[in-house]
Amino acid sequence: MKRKSILRRQRFLKWTLFCLMCRLIFLAPSANAQERFSDAVGPVTVQEVTAITPLVVPYITWGGEAALFHANGGLTTQPGTIMADLGMNLKLVPGDNFQQQVRDYLAGKTPLLRGTFRMIAQASEAVGKDARTKPVVFGQLTWSAGDHFVGRSNIRKISDLSGKKIAIQKGGPHVGMLYDMLKTARLSKPQVQIVWVDELTGAKGPAERFRNDASIAGCFVITPDMIGLTGGPENTGTGAEGTVKGASVVVSTATLSRSIADVYACRKDFYDAYKPFIERFFAGYLKGAEEVIGLKKAYETSGSQKYTQLLTMMQTIYGKEVLPTLEEDAHGLIADCAFVGQPGNIAFFNDPSNTITGFEGFNKAGLDMAVNWGFARQKYALIPSDLNFNAPTFTKLLTTTVTAPAQLKQQRFKKETVRAEIEAFNEDAVLDEKTLISFTIQFKANQDTFSDVQYREEFDRVVELASKYGNAAIAIKGHSDPSRTLSVLVKTSLQTGILKRTGTRGNYKYFMNGKAFRLEDTANLIRLIQQKKFDDGSDVESPYQVMRAALKLSEQRSQAVKQAIIAYARRKNARIDADQIVPVGVGIKEPVIAKPTSRAEAAENRRVEFALIKVSAEAVADADFDF
Repeated sequence: MKRKSILRRQRFLKWTLFCLMCRLIFLAPSANAQERFSDAVGPVTVQEVTAITPLVVPYITWGGEAALFHANGGLTTQPGTIMADLGMNLKLVPGDNFQQQVRDYLAGKTPLLRGTFRMIAQASEAVGKDARTKPVVFGQLTWSAGDHFVGRSNIRKISDLSGKKIAIQKGGPHVGMLYDMLKTARLSKPQVQIVWVDELTGAKGPAERFRNDASIAGCFVITPDMIGLTGGPENTGTGAEGTVKGASVVVSTATLSRSIADVYACRKDFYDAYKPFIERFFAGYLKGAEEVIGLKKAYETSGSQKYTQLLTMMQTIYGKEVLPTLEEDAHGLIADCAFVGQPGNIAFFNDPSNTITGFEGFNKAGLDMAVNWGFARQKYALIPSDLNFNAPTFTKLLTTTVTAPAQLKQQRFKKETVRAEIEAFNEDAVLDEKTLISFTIQFKANQDTFSDVQYREEFDRVVELASKYGNAAIAIKGHSDPSRTLSVLVKTSLQTGILKRTGTRGNYKYFMNGKAFRLEDTANLIRLIQQKKFDDGSDVESPYQVMRAALKLSEQRSQAVKQAIIAYARRKNARIDADQIVPVGVGIKEPVIAKPTSRAEAAENRRVEFALIKVSAEAVADADFDF
């Protein structure tokens, strides 16, 4: 799912109460009370799965389901389809009520769960107590990029969430997104005030609560509600046409692109007994995804009757109240979906370097969240897929495959575009406006190497951010202390008479052209130095030369830090995209203390700042599969 597709659709998306309920509504009895998932499900007697032909398969209202509908030919398996050719006999049933999905799963009505990884993790205690129903997560379908955190004007960075009220659907998919955001900002759950609401949208949803309660600083919403609150992903609400004045998108899964993973899970007893069946089923899904991508491309270039038929099928299945139109709504639902394909499943389950956004990372984070946030009392680990994605079932059926994690090379960023944007942001002084979070490390006056022994915590944090925020850039901003520049400027300018000085040491006042001149006014100071207003024309060291040297030094330091992080990640066998990390020399432009009066104050200015930066959709490379 790409941000540009959201932009393309924002003028057309129509919203009704039932639209996109796929984000797994939980029917909670109380909006603000934390409840164990098991209690919400209620008592269910575990029974064996007896109905295999047809096999009941739940689906949700989500673009990833287009591959399943196409492969199956509809809600029942049709002759000549991918699933029929694989010997499948499937009955697809609605699964938007995830609690009911779990009840059916435990009761043996279906062996499958269909949801996001963190949804299944929240249910892990309910389904994991009995050895028969322990969930085996056997396949990833998609990544989400159509979920958003909208904040008021006082929320511009993730760290601004501290102490604020946040509206979010109880037990829904955004809980995992909030968990990731708080971890990014090094905030704990008690440091925010969570306002639980019953539904994902509508009168009892987060958007309406946010609109009607000014004390709520932000809310988690899906795309149509986001547009209703802000006017669009790059806009700020004006208060007109139903928008909320000052509201804007702070974080989207278009940027936090490795937060919401859509997956299939299967009861262990069924998986053990029918593993070849599960293998064929998922191979059929992946083949459906390949064909849907091809049909979608044809549709967007010259039109495709088969794709239009698929859109019509989706509209029939979901209803016109959910997908009123084929072009804007049904096609938009698919266009906003990032399929991962066979390469993505190898990346998710088999790549040992994918420690953060692969299965193990999601399993650990999901179970930690389930227990720490009160969805479960104990951790019941989910079981990873042991399907052989290089078995003939997959490789003979699919077109796009890889045989090993070493082949998982994908250009995620357009290197020059990312760098140009970061440099433009920095030059135009809007880099902070694009910054989601930032943190710094200090260094000594003559330091030019950066050891991961000394900076291990910060380096680990950078690697984690690069993994989770797959479509954001990380700027490494090198800062220099202005003391040397100020010293040369004052000495040169007093000698030439450009500056006049009165007072005594520690209490000097400066004047230029008869007007007060402040050394603390960094922006004005840099402007005048760039104009060489303080140079005397001699070969003697000038303020301009010193400032340029400071800028060059800051560039060298930021580059050195980048290389140290990349080397550290490689030693850890961690996945990292070097083009995602952009060194930026800031020089003396942004001092913590504009006019240091001690060595300690000067040391505060010598720093490297890591900034997580939102970049445009154009900076991210297009790809059929997102892995």
